[in-house]
Amino acid sequence: MPIERQRAATDAAPGLSEHEAARRLAVYGPNVIAARQPTPWWRRVGQQIRDPLILVLLAAAALTLAIGDLADTAVILLVVTVNTTAGYVQEVKAEHAVAALSSMSAPAARVLRDGTDCSVAASDVVPGDLILLAEGDIVPADARAVEAVRLLIDESSLTGESAPVAKDVGKASQGVLLAAGTVVVRGRGRAVVTTTGADSTLGRIATMVTRAPGLTPLQRRLAAFGRLLAAVTVALCALVLALGLVRGQPVELMVVAAISLAVAAVPESLPAAVTLSLALGARRMAERRAIVRRLPAVETLGSVTVLASDKTGTLTEGRMLAERLWTPAGRATVRGSGYAPADHLERAGSVVSPDDAPDLVMLLEAVTLCNDAALQPPDHGGAAWRALGDPTEAALLAAAAGLGLEKSATDRRMPRIHEVPFDPQRKRMTTVHRRVDGGLWVVCKGAPEAVLRPEVLSTGAAVRAQAVALAEEWSAGGYRVLAVAAAGVKALVTPPERWESGLSLVGLIGILDPPREASRGTLATCRQAGITPLLITGDHPLTATAIARRLGIVASADQVTTGERLRAEGSGALTGSRVYARTSPEQKLEIIGAWHAAGHVVAMTGDGVNDGPALRQADIGVAMGQRGTEVARQAADLVLADDNLATVVSAVEEGRRIYANVRRYLLYALAGGTAEILVMLIGPFLGLALPLLPAQILWINLLTHGLPGVALGAEPVEPGVMRRPARPPEQSVLGAGLWPRILAMGIVVTAGTLAVGVWAQQTGRPWQSLVFLVLGATQLGVALGSRSHPRSLANPFLLAAVAVALTLQVAGILLPPLRYLLGTEPLAPADLALGLAAVCWGYLMMRAQTRFFRVASGDGRGGPKTR
Repeated sequence: MPIERQRAATDAAPGLSEHEAARRLAVYGPNVIAARQPTPWWRRVGQQIRDPLILVLLAAAALTLAIGDLADTAVILLVVTVNTTAGYVQEVKAEHAVAALSSMSAPAARVLRDGTDCSVAASDVVPGDLILLAEGDIVPADARAVEAVRLLIDESSLTGESAPVAKDVGKASQGVLLAAGTVVVRGRGRAVVTTTGADSTLGRIATMVTRAPGLTPLQRRLAAFGRLLAAVTVALCALVLALGLVRGQPVELMVVAAISLAVAAVPESLPAAVTLSLALGARRMAERRAIVRRLPAVETLGSVTVLASDKTGTLTEGRMLAERLWTPAGRATVRGSGYAPADHLERAGSVVSPDDAPDLVMLLEAVTLCNDAALQPPDHGGAAWRALGDPTEAALLAAAAGLGLEKSATDRRMPRIHEVPFDPQRKRMTTVHRRVDGGLWVVCKGAPEAVLRPEVLSTGAAVRAQAVALAEEWSAGGYRVLAVAAAGVKALVTPPERWESGLSLVGLIGILDPPREASRGTLATCRQAGITPLLITGDHPLTATAIARRLGIVASADQVTTGERLRAEGSGALTGSRVYARTSPEQKLEIIGAWHAAGHVVAMTGDGVNDGPALRQADIGVAMGQRGTEVARQAADLVLADDNLATVVSAVEEGRRIYANVRRYLLYALAGGTAEILVMLIGPFLGLALPLLPAQILWINLLTHGLPGVALGAEPVEPGVMRRPARPPEQSVLGAGLWPRILAMGIVVTAGTLAVGVWAQQTGRPWQSLVFLVLGATQLGVALGSRSHPRSLANPFLLAAVAVALTLQVAGILLPPLRYLLGTEPLAPADLALGLAAVCWGYLMMRAQTRFFRVASGDGRGGPKTR
C-alpha cells in the first residue's frame, strides 16, 4: 500500500490498525471512519452518566451527602454504578455480536496490474485499477465496465430491485457503471475503478449514516417528569420547613427533615428499575435471535406508531419463485418456497403429476434446457437451497423439480449444441438441443413483448392475444412474466436469427419474490396494536403494490406513490401514502423525517446499503443480520440475527412491557413519596408534632424504593398488550390517568397511617414508631398490589424483595442498634401485628383502585386507556 494512503487512513482513524483503517478509508471514506471506529471506554461511561435518569440519581446522592447520610449516599452511588455498568456491558456485548455477523463488503479483489492477475485486499484497490469479475464476486469499488460476457449484477442492496440487472458494454459508448457492494450472479467482466471512499456510491450513502442517536421517547418523557418533580418537591419541602419553624421546631431538625423529604420524593431507584426492564428485554430479544445494540432501543419499540419496512428480503423472501404457469391447455400454480424443489403443482385445486399434465412437463422441460443456473442443496452447515446463477432461472429449475425434472438429467438427454445468449435489447434467449431421435429442439424464452410476436410464433392470433392479455394481467399484479416458445427441426439454418421464427407457444410463467409467510400475520398484529405499516422500496411500483396488497398494507392504488411523483408534488405528500416505490436513499430520509415531524415514533426495517441512512434517521432502526449489509447493521439499533420480522412484534411487546413497568413503578414510588409528604404536612394539625424523624424517612425510602422498586421492573407483560392502540407520542409518562391514581393512592396510604398514629397517641402508645411501621408496611402492600399477575408466582424477585424489606422494617423496631439509629421504640406484639396488617391494607386498596380506574375509564385491560 502506498505510504500516503497509510498515513491518510491512520490519521483519519487513530487507534485502528493500518489495514483496518485503510479498508474503512477505501470503502467508506474519511468522513465516516471516525464515526465507525470503536468507542473509547471513557466515552461510553460518559454517555451512560449523561442519561437523565442517572442525573436524577446523582442529585439524590448530592442531597444525602449534604445531610451527612453517608449510608444512603453509598447506596445511591451503588445504584449509579450498577446502572452504568449494565448499559456499558450491553453496548459492548452488542458491538461484539454485530461484529461477529458482519463481513467486509469486499474482502478481496482480483486486479490486473502490470499484466499480472493478482488478488489484493479491497482496501488496496485504487482508481485506475483494472478489476476482474466472475460469478459470486462482490464489486470492490465503483467502476466502469469495459468488458462484459453475459454479466448479471445483483443490485438489490442498493436499489431494492429483486431481479438482477444485465450489463452490456456493447450498447454503451462510455461503458456501464458498476457500484461497490453489488454482487456478480452470472457471467464475467472487466472494469476500471473510477471512485473509492466517500465519493463512491457506498461512501455517499454511508456519509448519511453519521447522525448521533437522540433521546428515546421514554428518556424525553422522564426528563420532563424530572423537571416537574424537582419543582414540586422543592415547593413542598419548603412548605414543610416553614410550617415546622412556625411551630417552633429547631431549625437544624427541620432543615434535615426537609432535605430528607426531598430525597424521599425523588424515586432514586427508577433508573435501576428501568435498566432491569431494559436488560431483561434485551435478554429476551437475544433468546429470539435479536441483538440490541443500544439498551433503550427495546423501550423505543414500545412507543412505535409507524413501522416502515423495505421490501426485498424483509417483507419478502428475497428469493424468486415461479408461482404461476399457463399453457394453451390451462393454468397451474406452483407450491413451494425458496429455491428448494417445489412441493407440488396444482391445477383446478388438485395436485398434478407428470402423467396428468404433459403440457406442463413440456413447458418446464423447455425452461430447464434454456437455462444457465443451477441449484445447490444445503450442505452440512446450511439450512436452505441456494441459487447458482440468475435467481430467475433458478426459480424455473425449482418449479421444474416439482414435476421430477432435474437439470443435469435433462441436459444429458437433450444436450445443448448452440445458443443465442440473452440480450437486454432483444429481451430473449434461445438454445438448440439434440434430441434422442437425432432431431433438434429449439427453445426460446424471454419477455412477452419479445416472444409473443408474429415473426417469432406460428401460433394462431387468438392464442397469442389470450397470452398477451394474461401477461399484462400478471404484470399488473407485480409478476415478472416469461413467455416460452419451442419447435422441433431437422437441421439448423443460417443466420442464427432464423432459429427464432416459426416457433410454437409453449406457455407463460409468472415469477415473483414472494412475501415471507410470517409477514402477513406480523403486519396484522401491528395494525391491531395501532401501528401503521409502510412499504418503502426502490423496486417497481407494480411489484411494490402487489406485495403490499398481499400483505394488507394497502387496499387500493390511491395509497401508492413513487419517488418521481414525490419530487413533483413536494414534501406535502410524504405522509399521504402507505407504499413508496422507486425511492432513493435521500427520499427515504425525507419520508421518515416527514412522519417524525407529524408526531409519530417511526421504526424502520431494512437490509440494504440504501436503507442505512433511513435506519439511522428513524427513532429505531432494525437491520437484518443474515442478508443485511455492513452499513445497515451499523446504522441500526436492533439487528435481527434470523431476519424474522415477527421478532419486531416481540420487541414491540417488550417495549410496551417496559413502559408499563416504568408507569407501575412511578405509581408505586410517587404514591409513597406523596404519602410521606402529606403525613409530614397534615400530622402536626392532628396533634402529631413531628410524625417522622429524618432518619426514619430515609429508612422507609431506602426499603420501599430499593429492592421492591427495582423488582417492579421485572414484572411480566400484561395480557392483551398487543391489542391496545399505540400510545400518543406526545403523552406524558404520567398521562393517561396516572396522576389521579398517584394522588388517590397517596391519600389512601396517608389516611391509614395518620389514623393509626392518632389512635396510638390517644391511647398512649409509641405513636411515632407505629407511624414509621405502618407507613413502610402499607407501601410494601401497594407494591404487591401493583403486580401485573397478582395471584400468581410470576416475578418471584418482587415477592422476595418485599419480604426482605418488610423484615428490615420490623428490625428497625425490634433490634436495639437500629432503634438507636432510627429513634424508634419497642412495640407490643399486638401493636406490631397491627402495623404488619397494614401490608394487607395497602394491597387491597391498590387492587380496588386498579379495578375502579379500569371501570371508570371503560377499559377492560386492568389499567387506564392509553389513548
